[in-house]
Amino acid sequence: MEMEIILPPAIPVMTLPDVAFFPQALLPLHIFEARYRTMLQDVLAADRLFAVAGLDGQVPENPGRPEPLHRIASVGIIRACQKNDDGTSNLLLQGLARIEVMAIVTDLPYRRIRIRALTSSPGADESENQRLRRELARLLELKRTLAPAGSGEMTQFLETVEDPEAFVDLAAFNLCDSPSVRQKLLETLDVHRRLQLFNRQLRAEIESIHLREKLQGRLSDDRVADN
Repeated sequence: MEMEIILPPAIPVMTLPDVAFFPQALLPLHIFEARYRTMLQDVLAADRLFAVAGLDGQVPENPGRPEPLHRIASVGIIRACQKNDDGTSNLLLQGLARIEVMAIVTDLPYRRIRIRALTSSPGADESENQRLRRELARLLELKRTLAPAGSGEMTQFLETVEDPEAFVDLAAFNLCDSPSVRQKLLETLDVHRRLQLFNRQLRAEIESIHLREKLQGRLSDDRVADN
């Protein structure tokens, strides 16, 4: 489960398209923009903490105004960082806690936000959440057998994760196909509802795979239009 973590009231943030960063997830990042190079230098000299927030596609971008970001994001801690000869850096960020973005403090030289730490609630008794965790594991394995590209190692790793909240967060971050659903899962503080939502999403993804196979028949991917 997410632990209660004491965070500073304001923290740097990186905004990325189609990314919903979750507690406990590991996010590799390549830092190349000047503003984020400055940010990285500052956080490495301090507490190694910064947030990652997804860009909110529902808010139109306006030149001259800050990039729109989702209100719910996660704070992570830099676990490893390697600086390259060209001034860029590669790092590994581990998620620590969900946060709510309360306000943008500044955008220069990089964005800093005022935050409030969020904690999850079980939403149901342990046995019910464990049942949903097992069902989620079954659906993930079924999806892997139908569309095996790249998901085998993570699916196997998740078999070792007993806690329902950690399970659904790691599964959502690594194995959910829909950016909008990933963000919704991040925003859902009720673990029971989070498990239900991802179960429904996986069933829809599996049904889509079955339908695509039925329409495709025996044709290869590049000849589906011939059906």
